[in-house]
Amino acid sequence: MSERRIVLDDGAQTTLEIWGERGPVVLCVHGMTSSRRSWQRLAKEFAATHRIAAYDQRGHGDSAGIEGPMSLERGVLDLQNVHAALGEPVAAYVGHSWGGAVAIRAGLLSSVPRVAAVDPMIRQVEDSWYAEYLEELAESFASTGVERERLTREEYSDWGADDVEGKVHAVRTMTVAPIEGLRRENTPDDWDLRDEIARYDRPLLLALPDPGNSINAGATLDDVVIRRRNRVTIVTFPGHGHNLHRTDFDAFARELRRFLV
Repeated sequence: MSERRIVLDDGAQTTLEIWGERGPVVLCVHGMTSSRRSWQRLAKEFAATHRIAAYDQRGHGDSAGIEGPMSLERGVLDLQNVHAALGEPVAAYVGHSWGGAVAIRAGLLSSVPRVAAVDPMIRQVEDSWYAEYLEELAESFASTGVERERLTREEYSDWGADDVEGKVHAVRTMTVAPIEGLRRENTPDDWDLRDEIARYDRPLLLALPDPGNSINAGATLDDVVIRRRNRVTIVTFPGHGHNLHRTDFDAFARELRRFLV
């Protein structure tokens, strides 16, 4: 495992972490209230065949002090910056939620041959969703330090140990500001990936939960299914929700390995 700081094109900094010593690089992008450490379990699983690289998005993990900009386009630029800093080919982008949206859009603008997205945020969610989520976060973030860590471990005690520690790392000093920025700085017109998915020009894996447990509305998912090309593979994980790559890890890892071959 290695870490290094990367200065992005606007002067902000992130930490890039790379696990593994052999194989092609898979560059991963986390979602809201996660961090680069959310991919550590995947890195252990793929250690014999791939190197897993991940970085902290703005407002999260060791970049918690960077509260913006939070536009989707800024997220895409950050991924492009990190990819360039790696200085070598990347076999695939893998993203979750907000990070899945970043990976999908950035994939079309890059030379990366494959993209996988776990319940990606295909469209900007409604204000009511943000309002409820921000209320929950404000309650969670009312505590600080050791107490916040304790409560985080307690809340996610049904996850694997690596995933729990990844969540602790993500929110240790986080505030609600970056999530507020994601709502404020992205209009529904700015954040709608349906057309991009419909014309995707390389293999794209969409790992989706049961429709009722997705961050996406049912109508959005229906539209994606109807309009997708044969390069888009959709795999559903019955009985699992938005964090299916954590709650159904073994099945997700099998599908991702199959996709990467």
